[in-house]
Amino acid sequence: MISQLNSAGIKTAYQNGNTEPKANAKKTQEMNKEADMSKVDTLKESIQSGQYKINLEALSKRIADELM
Repeated sequence: MISQLNSAGIKTAYQNGNTEPKANAKKTQEMNKEADMSKVDTLKESIQSGQYKINLEALSKRIADELM
């Protein structure tokens, strides 16, 4: 199944006129990093301004679920 997915991705890349799938993968990674940093910056601003609130009940439930 994995090989089918990989070959489908390669076929799609070449059908779209892309002869360098690795180059596009690198661009995609860079764009993802930029998006992640944007999210981080937004969270930082929210925390610093006091807008970000932690739901302690939900957090404690998730921690307890992970420990079980």
